[in-house]
Amino acid sequence: MSDNRLSVFKTYKLYVGGKFPRSESGRVYEVTDSKGKWLANAPQSSRKDARDAVTAARKAFGGWSGATAYNRGQILYRIAEMLEGRRDQFVREVAEAEGLSKSKAAAVVDAAVDRWVWYAGWTDKIAQVVGGANPVAGPFFNLSTPEPTGVVTVLAPQESSFLGLVSVVAPVIAAGNTVVVVASAGSPLPALSLGEVLATSDLPGGVVNILSGKTAEIAAPLAAHQDVNGIDLTGADAELAKELEIAAADNLKRVSRPQAVEGDGYDWTADPGTHRLTAFLETKTVWHPTGALGASGSSY
Repeated sequence: MSDNRLSVFKTYKLYVGGKFPRSESGRVYEVTDSKGKWLANAPQSSRKDARDAVTAARKAFGGWSGATAYNRGQILYRIAEMLEGRRDQFVREVAEAEGLSKSKAAAVVDAAVDRWVWYAGWTDKIAQVVGGANPVAGPFFNLSTPEPTGVVTVLAPQESSFLGLVSVVAPVIAAGNTVVVVASAGSPLPALSLGEVLATSDLPGGVVNILSGKTAEIAAPLAAHQDVNGIDLTGADAELAKELEIAAADNLKRVSRPQAVEGDGYDWTADPGTHRLTAFLETKTVWHPTGALGASGSSY
């Protein structure tokens, strides 16, 4: 074999609607490692890309939210299987993105896969935790059940390019929402590679859409978009988060603003709890008559 062969450089693309488009603007930007070494050119998403991602997410919402919770869990577990199969690739990308040794990057990737499995197991259990029958005075059943909010924009953490990414994306789709992800601006490559995994899994196209570029530029039209129902501001700094909250108020988006607690110094290996599963769930309460009470006090 010749020692003079040319390396085949990877072309990273967006992941929108189950496909891999370049940015409609034609723009790219340089991505470097922690030492400033060039790694790749990533697509620099535009407002049009953001709108296209919302359209894809809305189109996918009916089928994804209407699937059984058990089926969603199976699909998420399948994604974890495929992440495990591409472990070496993600270890390399995380090490380059975050300036970690190979062993530390491997621990991060393993934790991310385990986190994905953990959320997969919650899909058919969260309704039992946050829903239930409510005691009422009268011959009625009063039942509360959680339902997904809809299309959610997620600003991924800036520093934790993979474990943090998984920790904010997996619970949103596990709950039945569809999502538009704005990847870490400085370290987008693990997120763009995640799109390749999702595309070859059983996840329907449009359930997860991944954009790379300048966080503020992409997030602004998403926060103001009338067809986006919620936004997670984890990857925004305090100033940007305030601007996005104001824009999100126009159509009463559900806003999760955890950066005051988490920020870039947050320990993503900590027990995640269930708050991200419930952040974008709505509670539907149904009343149903049980029948008139008889003289003996019995009813059905």
